[in-house]
Amino acid sequence: MTSKLDQLKAFTTVVADTGDFAAIEKLKPVDATTNPSLLLKAGSSDSNADRLKAAFSGANGDIGLASDRFAVAICQEILKVVPGRVSTEVDARLSFDTNGCIERAQRLIDMYETAGISKDRILIKLASTWEGIRAAEVLEKKGIQCNLTLLFSFAQAQACADAGVFLISPFVGRIYDWYKKAEGKDYVGAEDPGVKSVTRIYNYYKANDYKTVVMGASFRNLSQIEQLAGCDRLTISPDLLQKLAEDTGTLERKLKPGNAGEPRVTLNESEFRWASNEDAMATEKLAEGIRQFARDQEKLEALLSAKV
Repeated sequence: MTSKLDQLKAFTTVVADTGDFAAIEKLKPVDATTNPSLLLKAGSSDSNADRLKAAFSGANGDIGLASDRFAVAICQEILKVVPGRVSTEVDARLSFDTNGCIERAQRLIDMYETAGISKDRILIKLASTWEGIRAAEVLEKKGIQCNLTLLFSFAQAQACADAGVFLISPFVGRIYDWYKKAEGKDYVGAEDPGVKSVTRIYNYYKANDYKTVVMGASFRNLSQIEQLAGCDRLTISPDLLQKLAEDTGTLERKLKPGNAGEPRVTLNESEFRWASNEDAMATEKLAEGIRQFARDQEKLEALLSAKV
C-alpha cells in the first residue's frame, strides 16, 4: 500500500523541519529548513561537538560569526542528504534592521560559496516584519532567494508577494495555538484557523498569478497537513513525517490552482502596519516568535562559548 507520505509527495514538495541528519536521510524530503531552535538542539548533541569547535576557531572571538559558521556547517551536512535546498536563518535580533539583515544574509551566502555551495541551494530565512520584507526585496534582486518566516497574517503574505520573495512560511500550528487558547476551542479539519489562513493565502497567490511559493509550517497534527495537501510545499517535523509514512489511508488533494481568490491589493508601510496592529493574533505571535528565536540564538552562542 502507498503511504500518505508518498501520496503527499505526488502533489506537494515535502521539506524536513529539522537539523537531524539521520531523520532526513531516512524520510528523504526534497528540502530542509533550520532555525535557531533547531540549531540549538543540534549544538547540544555530542555528535556535533567537533563542528562547534571548528565554528569557533577562526572566528576571532566573534561569537555571532561563530554561530553563523556553525549554521553553515550543519546545513552543509544536510545538503549532502537532500537533493534540493536548505534554509538558513538570519539572527532574529536583526528583524527590525533592514540593512543588518542584508549584510548578514550576504555574509552567510559568502560563507556557503567559500565552502563550494552555490547560492541556488540556499534560502535565506528572514522574519516577516516590514524591515525583513524590505531586506528580502533587495536580496532577491541580487539573486539571493529568501524564505520569509514567522508569517501569521494575510497582510504579511500580501507584502511578501509584492516584494517578489521566493517563498513564505505561514505558521499553521502557532495560529492554531493562539485561537485554541483565546477561544477555548479545539479546532479540527478545515475549520482550523491555521489551515484557513494558509488556504486563503494560497488561493490569493494563485488567483493573482504570484510566483511566491507557499510553504505551510509549524504543524501540530496530521489533520493540519492533510487539509493542506496540494500546497506548494509543506515543512514537517520528523515525527509527523514518520506518522505519514506509516499511514496507508487515502490522502485527498485539498489545495489546487483555480479556486476563487481575493483581488490583488498592494499595501504601503502605514497600511501594512495598521493591518498588523488590527490582527491581535499575528501581532502577538510574531513578537513571541522573534523573542523565542532570539533567546535560542543567545543560548546557542553561550553553548559555543562554553564548549570551546
